[in-house]
Amino acid sequence: MSTTPSVAVDDTTSGPRPGTIDSRFAYLAFAFAFVFGHGAFAVSGGADPLLDLPIWVPLTLLACGIIPGVASSLMAAKRAQKGAGPAEVLSEKLLGNAWATVFVALTLGITGLTTTFDIPSEAQDVLWPTGAVFVVGLINIAEGAARRNVLHYSLGTALALIATAALLFSPPGPFWVLSLAGSTAYLLAAFFEGRRIAALG
Repeated sequence: MSTTPSVAVDDTTSGPRPGTIDSRFAYLAFAFAFVFGHGAFAVSGGADPLLDLPIWVPLTLLACGIIPGVASSLMAAKRAQKGAGPAEVLSEKLLGNAWATVFVALTLGITGLTTTFDIPSEAQDVLWPTGAVFVVGLINIAEGAARRNVLHYSLGTALALIATAALLFSPPGPFWVLSLAGSTAYLLAAFFEGRRIAALG
């Protein structure tokens, strides 16, 4: 995932610049979730798992990264509305609503597939994490476009591609892809976020 952080600058006079939103903590929190949460699923999955972990272990590790990451992202969205004009505020509110919409749609879609068709349980287990990462990537793309933040847009693009590419592998392959490639994308984003903010002064 490559980007030029310095181009993610909002040079308009209305509303906050993207530089006022520091997403480093959120990126690092999500990287933790990918490394340890999806990583725990990877080492404990498949016909011959490396470790025999109870299901609550990877779920807990995922939550330990996702919950603070989501909270930080929500606070960033709130900060984006401070001093913004009506158009920017509406844009942020629509993006916030999109998070609920896409996950409800994802739940309905996977539930419909699994109840209508005879899909193996292994496939169901893979659809949830890859589907979640895919829709998160799409929302990040929308946020990046709305905030004129090339780095966030690039991260969303990487996540969407990683999630769909993970489906090319049989279990526990998708979890390895999410853990390794997904966490790398977030770590790179955190690194470039620091450079982007420093460049904005």
